[in-house]
Amino acid sequence: MKSEIIKDIVVWDIVNWSNAIKYWGDHAQVMNKNYECLELGSSKGGLSLWLALIGNNVLCTDLNGPEEDAYRLHEKYKCTSRITYASMDATNIPYENHFDVIIFKSIVGGISSGNQQNKAKTLNEIHKALKPGGKLLFAENLEATAFHKILRKNFGTKGWNYLRMNEIKHVFAPFKKIKYSTIGFFGCLGRNEWQQNFLGKIDNMLSSFIPHKSKYILIGVAEK
Repeated sequence: MKSEIIKDIVVWDIVNWSNAIKYWGDHAQVMNKNYECLELGSSKGGLSLWLALIGNNVLCTDLNGPEEDAYRLHEKYKCTSRITYASMDATNIPYENHFDVIIFKSIVGGISSGNQQNKAKTLNEIHKALKPGGKLLFAENLEATAFHKILRKNFGTKGWNYLRMNEIKHVFAPFKKIKYSTIGFFGCLGRNEWQQNFLGKIDNMLSSFIPHKSKYILIGVAEK
């Protein structure tokens, strides 16, 4: 995909988070499947755009509905015929055995802010809403290192309940298969797009030398 499209899909810390798109493409086989998909916590609708552009139908949702920017973005790429919109609470999904694919990026930490149990509850609801054999495509913020904790305490979203590596087995317990990787270490230091892109490229070069537990993004595919 062209860099402009990737930027519109990912929105922030593009070099690091765009690794999720490649990972999903390699491990989930969702190209031109005409799947019924659900995006949770869509905000600006970037992941819905990606799924629609590669030939799927998407229900684009957020707690209070997608932002106006999502509608404009989908109009820009002329893919509105494949996308519908709704308000949806990820801890109470009103579907069962319905979707081929559910996708989200950076929602679990916010949903579980003030309620640790909402991590597992969200994943249980997603599992329920997927068809047998359906897939969850996910990209989520990890707790990472003490360095990242200090940085986020001073500059990050207040009250965010970051996913920890030792929680993955429990939170994703309903799924029969899960594949995942971790990415990113310096990218979150960037205060603007140029800095994020520069640091993201350093992250990509050094990725194999940085322990999984030290990185701040979890990307993967889970199968029901």
